[in-house]
Amino acid sequence: MGMRGVLTLQKRQVLVFFVLLGLSQAGIESLSYSIAEEIEIGYFVANLARDLELGLEELSSREAQVVCDDREKHLYLDLMTGYLLLNEKLDREELCSSTEPCVLHFQVVLEKPLQFFQAELHVRDINDHAPTFLDKEILIKISESATIGTTFLMESAQDLDVGSNSLQNYTISPISHFYIKIQDGSDGKIYPELVLQKVLDHEMESELRLTLTALDGGSPPRSGTTLVLVKVLDINDNSPEFAQDLYEVQVLEDTPIGSWIITVSAKDLDTGNYGKLSYTFFHASEDIRKTFEINPLSGEVNLRSQLDFETTQSYSINIQATDGGGLSEKCALLIKVLDINDNLPEVIMSSITNTIPENASETLVALFSVRDHDAGDNGRMVCSIQDDLPFILKPTIKNFFTLVSEKALDRESRAEYNITITVTDLGTPRLQTQHNITVLVSDVNDNAPTFTQIELNVPQKGFCIRRVMELGEGTPRQIRQVLLLFFFLGGTLVYAETWGYSVAEEAEIGFCIANVIKDMDSSVGVEDLAARGARVIFDDYKSYLRLDLQTGNLLLNEQLDREALCGTTEPCILHFQVLLENPLQFFRAELSVKDINDHSPMFLEKHMRLKISEGTSPGTSFQMDGAQDLDVGANSVQNYTITPNPHLHVKLHDSGKDRKYPELVLDQTLDREKEPEFNITLTAIDGGSPSRSGTALIQVVVVDINDNAPEFERPLYEVQVPENSPVDSLVIRVSATDLDAEIYGELSYSFSHSSRDVQKTFEIHPVSGEVRLKSLLDFEMIQSYTINIQATDGGSLSGKSVVIVQVVDVNDNPPEIAMTSLISPIPENSSPEMMVAIFRIRDQDTGDNGRMICSIQNDLPFLVKPTFKNFYTLVTERSLDRETRAEYNITITVTDLGTPRLQTQHNITVLVSDPAPEGPFPARLLDVSGAGTLAHSYQYEVCLSGGTQTSDFKFLKSVTRNHQEAGNDLEENSLFVNGLGYN
Repeated sequence: MGMRGVLTLQKRQVLVFFVLLGLSQAGIESLSYSIAEEIEIGYFVANLARDLELGLEELSSREAQVVCDDREKHLYLDLMTGYLLLNEKLDREELCSSTEPCVLHFQVVLEKPLQFFQAELHVRDINDHAPTFLDKEILIKISESATIGTTFLMESAQDLDVGSNSLQNYTISPISHFYIKIQDGSDGKIYPELVLQKVLDHEMESELRLTLTALDGGSPPRSGTTLVLVKVLDINDNSPEFAQDLYEVQVLEDTPIGSWIITVSAKDLDTGNYGKLSYTFFHASEDIRKTFEINPLSGEVNLRSQLDFETTQSYSINIQATDGGGLSEKCALLIKVLDINDNLPEVIMSSITNTIPENASETLVALFSVRDHDAGDNGRMVCSIQDDLPFILKPTIKNFFTLVSEKALDRESRAEYNITITVTDLGTPRLQTQHNITVLVSDVNDNAPTFTQIELNVPQKGFCIRRVMELGEGTPRQIRQVLLLFFFLGGTLVYAETWGYSVAEEAEIGFCIANVIKDMDSSVGVEDLAARGARVIFDDYKSYLRLDLQTGNLLLNEQLDREALCGTTEPCILHFQVLLENPLQFFRAELSVKDINDHSPMFLEKHMRLKISEGTSPGTSFQMDGAQDLDVGANSVQNYTITPNPHLHVKLHDSGKDRKYPELVLDQTLDREKEPEFNITLTAIDGGSPSRSGTALIQVVVVDINDNAPEFERPLYEVQVPENSPVDSLVIRVSATDLDAEIYGELSYSFSHSSRDVQKTFEIHPVSGEVRLKSLLDFEMIQSYTINIQATDGGSLSGKSVVIVQVVDVNDNPPEIAMTSLISPIPENSSPEMMVAIFRIRDQDTGDNGRMICSIQNDLPFLVKPTFKNFYTLVTERSLDRETRAEYNITITVTDLGTPRLQTQHNITVLVSDPAPEGPFPARLLDVSGAGTLAHSYQYEVCLSGGTQTSDFKFLKSVTRNHQEAGNDLEENSLFVNGLGYN
């Protein structure tokens, strides 16, 4: 069907496109009044009769009434006085929230003839609200490294009052560390900033409790308070401290493996990761590391391998405690190994004569040595033979003894002697060793000499007492015991001078060390060496050298390893004696084993980890574990180098014990965000020629400080959300990043300076940054929200972003119809366009959702006419005939143009009466009932003509009854469909 065909069917519908019909039916000037909120009901607002220049009779006769735009009955008009009175207490905050000025628009409607007067009522604020903080406690985390003058944005208070009654100032108490600075916001509000005026110290005060007070400008002022809890975040400004600089402990050498030795303890005043300590051995030798271990968390030192007092009597261990930020401190642990009597005495026979003539006195029977590896009483020994034998023990040099016949023997009396040499130590328990020898007596004659003397000899390692026999009263006592208390006998058996020789380690077997004949006195020749049983005896009884009896040359019997013999001890001396048996004579000698560069420096840890805070100042040094080099002197470690890098250089630290350790010195400040870690190679170089070297990889880990604030992906987020979105719907997800690590990079999202409406409508997940609906949106109440979002890291640095939430209108409000007046019955002889009813329509939606079509049934002799704003009149189209039809049921239908379309209908009944005398109609009805329903298709029968830029209306029905002309008028103004509807 064409447009003209459609228009021929359109008779009773009005499409609303304009807000104002014109000024012909409205007052020229708008009336304006003012009143303070909370005034009692009945308060006089104005004299409307006077302001409208109307008499009281006219007000009544023209049926004046007051209609507010929000359809509430805030005011009423007393027709008897013409006074405009307050009909209810007004709450400015409820009416207008924070909007200022708060204006209520209303109209004064005069029905006969119809006339409208615009008016407005300004509701003035009073100071009836105190400032309130949405959060009763505000938590702020501030690093103790924060500098004076640093500012921290605070959550502001809310005050529903406006103007001078709104927030005017903030104060903080106490003011020892902070003061408040007021910041003017772009929204006209003021915001508090907390300013640091005194350096914080986490160790002295880990948290501060402050009271933030918000003051308004009322008289008297009102105030609100909240607790500000300042958590002082720790930085790594304290090094660990040991309870003792030196720990000393004594440990028995038979202590089982795994036994607890001692627990060292350090404390660090810092907290969190910075207060977590790790214990390690520092500059520890390989011997220490294989013998002991330390628990890195508890500081317990335990035994890892068996102790041996005879090998090592004490250990000096450096222990280092390092905190989570790389700061460290050291202490010393001295472990003294206590000897136990775990070594039997030893008897080492050097020579023995099995047969001696019976006429020989003090004949040398045996040459032997004794030793006990234990110390103290455990190493002191008693040497003895049986009491009833004609032999005595005599100490010679060091731990050597001779067994000699005490007198001439009598073979006929006894031809064989079984002698037991017993060596007993003085330890607890006492340990004993026995050695048996057999001596035969060869025949010479029948007589043997008799000795009756007491002989005292001073031995090498102690003294030997022999009481052969004391005659007295016929009671003989024989004792054959030797107590070793001294090391040297001295005297003619020992050559006074000590020979000194040297040899380089690793020299080949057979290497000639020296010729001993040259060092002996002139009475000994080469030919005497074999005749007198010359031999070489080392203190440890090893055969490092051999004596060539044909030449007197002292030859190397095995390759010597200086490091195996002496470890790091320098000089490395091997003590030995050259022994001539017959007659007995000793020559003392020592062999110095010279070091050669046969070992490379070696780091016990091939991979080291060094933590350095990115806030560490250049010039700070870090002591590293040095390399181990078994060589000594010039062949030991002499220097350290590192791979070239812009961050660190190495310098030598002299420990004062002929050992050098490397120290890494920081050249420039590190930046974890640019380079979180890097590797350098530490090289140890010895002084040999050619030099040897060893390397270790050092992983430098840059420990983070909170030097980066969070940054949002976008400073402004914009999102549209339909108002019918269910609660808990995802609105948007904001995201920020922080270049810092660990706690300093952990972000927490929160609303900042958010209004009460934002707080009750939205919520944000502190970890994910998801913003969700907390309550339903209502476009008709609030069209958009501005949400300030703050991302705060673990060090209290923050970044901000703004989210603008545009509420998208949905067609959720049906049109509303409000009857202002209704005349029924009406006389049948009334003139055309007689006013039957006055009503208003509105739709709280916007756009097409708020554009409305107003219509009545097609077959009724009535017209709907727009008047002023959203007011309409229902008028007769022509004179009525009661005899033809005495009653009309009229349905006023209002349909919006939204999707889906919503519809409201209101039914009225109009009776037609016989002609009546002139005067007001007696029957009036005010009806505000109506219901909204959905409609799917509409036919427009009566429309308004006129462009979108004019307020002139042309009512097609009142101009002509010719449908074709009405169609022509509509086509001439085809832009009507784009007009603005009134909401």
